[in-house]
Amino acid sequence: MSKNSLPIKSREKHRHSNSALLFSVMFALCFIIAFSVMTVPSTVAKENDSKKQNDDSLVKGTFKGVFTAVKFDISPPLAEIPPIPPDGICTMRPDEESDSGNEGPYGVQDMDSALQSINGPLLIPAPSVTFPALGNLCNCSPPDPNGDIGPNHFVIMTNLSFAIYNRSGVLLYGPALNNTLWAGFGGACQTQNSGDPIVLYDPLADRWLMTQFTAASPYMDCVALSTSSNPLGTYYRWAFPAGGNVLPDYPKYGVWPDAYYLSTREVSASLIGAYALNRAQMLAGNPTPQVIQFLVAQSYNNGDGLLPADFDGERLPPAGSPNYWLGTMDNGGPYGAPQDAITLWKYQVDWVTPANSTFTLTNTIPVAAFDSVFPCTPTSRSCIPQPGTTNKVDILSYRQRPLFRNAYRNYGTHESLVTNQSVDVNNGVTAGARWYEIRSPNSSPVIYQQGTYAPGTTDGIFRWMGSIAMDSAGNMGLGYSTSNATAPNYPSIKYTGRLSTDPLGTMPQGEQTIVNGAGSQTSSTRWGDYTSMSVDPVDDCTFWHFNQYFATSSANGWATYVGAFKFNECTPRGAGEPGPILLAKSSNLVISWPALPDGCGNRDYAVYKGDLAGLLSTTNYNHLSVTCTTSNTTTYSMAMPSDASAYFLVTSESAFDEGSYGRNSGGTERPQAATSPCRSLQTIGACPP
Repeated sequence: MSKNSLPIKSREKHRHSNSALLFSVMFALCFIIAFSVMTVPSTVAKENDSKKQNDDSLVKGTFKGVFTAVKFDISPPLAEIPPIPPDGICTMRPDEESDSGNEGPYGVQDMDSALQSINGPLLIPAPSVTFPALGNLCNCSPPDPNGDIGPNHFVIMTNLSFAIYNRSGVLLYGPALNNTLWAGFGGACQTQNSGDPIVLYDPLADRWLMTQFTAASPYMDCVALSTSSNPLGTYYRWAFPAGGNVLPDYPKYGVWPDAYYLSTREVSASLIGAYALNRAQMLAGNPTPQVIQFLVAQSYNNGDGLLPADFDGERLPPAGSPNYWLGTMDNGGPYGAPQDAITLWKYQVDWVTPANSTFTLTNTIPVAAFDSVFPCTPTSRSCIPQPGTTNKVDILSYRQRPLFRNAYRNYGTHESLVTNQSVDVNNGVTAGARWYEIRSPNSSPVIYQQGTYAPGTTDGIFRWMGSIAMDSAGNMGLGYSTSNATAPNYPSIKYTGRLSTDPLGTMPQGEQTIVNGAGSQTSSTRWGDYTSMSVDPVDDCTFWHFNQYFATSSANGWATYVGAFKFNECTPRGAGEPGPILLAKSSNLVISWPALPDGCGNRDYAVYKGDLAGLLSTTNYNHLSVTCTTSNTTTYSMAMPSDASAYFLVTSESAFDEGSYGRNSGGTERPQAATSPCRSLQTIGACPP
């Protein structure tokens, strides 16, 4: 299918410093020449309107039923479990991430019509934190590096090891084989160490989710969920059987208020798996939490996998929102897609009547033309050149799917999803990262902006294997791998980004380095298969990227590095308000929250307890009980409630500002609120400095 270039529309005027404004004018002029397309906002771009199918023609997943774990326990504190030391033996499945067997001939290879072929000046801040992490301790490839940041820790998982650091990079635990997490558990989760790990911090519950699969029958998804905010503490542990007893390849998880969502690529059965794990039950330590399963036959509508939305930020999704899953299709790819597009699926779970749950492809959203098929040679995974060797490494762009994560954020005025995929640029001239921001995912999904970041067309550097996220101010950070055939451009880890005020469809802030590589991979072609970009839950501004590189040339001696950076244009959370509080029932119901800054005068707080629906109300707090604290007290203890779950909301007032404001358990600001015993609540800004 041929594609027409999308029109260039007028841009919003933005405020910059004098120097930045001058650059913006020059940079915008360069982009008008360098870009063959610029993505435009949904308010003016009918060309980007999504295609919403009629109910009768919707592609729907097949509901396969409800099941639960075959094994459960509560671990000892991780700090007391001796790490199983890496032994240099690769126990990964040999055909992990293999072709599906459903691939057909490629279609027409398009020229990229959203190409950013030049780099901006160096405006993006340098890393504030960097530190080396795990190396190849299992003699295996690829590393599958991913990590997440919490209030006090950075936790990483790779094939086939994990480690826990503090926020400065001090090693607190490990390195240990991943199946250390299931030591003493019994069964395949304890005895196998097969990889494809995922670690996610759940910011709504202040918990850690750590997972990997087993690669021999009976196949399992092994899940460990911390019982507290401390990743060195105890864990609830489950072994969930893979539906249909097939390898649950390429598992990807997402945190959402009503579930932990899991996607799988069940290659041996030519299926895409879509699972919902009952999050409330898991947080409560239920030995047999519900798991709902849907299956979808593999086609161009889902390609080689889908990504569930993963929650970022303070504001919860609107009540009743489904989880949004994204896929990607290329008309030049192997599955016969009719166009280049993003597919948006909605997973609506019903825990009371699981059979009423739905998993549906609701929108196919056309995107600017791209090419996912890189001319790899001599093998299908020999793609990206490196200095000092003829060995090339994998780009994985030919896999028809977006790259981890599908990051969701609710800004109040709009909801956004951001993700990316590696792409070919100009038939192998270079590689780039195509990124997307999708807005209004529930009502009228639209590509608000998109771009292919590929300055390699001018500087010769290949950029691929990216991960992207947005901060609380709407700025984006994109991290990725870089390399080319000429020293000193060894495989390295770099990042770029954009401010919310930058021209749409651009990453004009320049490029910074987390670590420069000093060697190449001389044997294996595998790279990735994924990486991670996370946003700090403490300030909701700092980006944390984790990826692989090579410190010295070797057959397969990959290493990993962590880097963090923040735009000055993002105001850290916590400048005058308590953070969001959402606590499931636990054995210790002592609630605490951040103290407000000095200079605010004496602070009183109201602690509300209620059901979740009442606390999420936008008109009043609908509380069941309220208690006031005084004299800047920032903790509150209560007797164990009889509720299955207890949810809390803390609001505050100050003699200094003569008013108060509140945030619900997801951080949503209240325009008005009911009268409390402490004082009539009204919305005001943060306490002045």
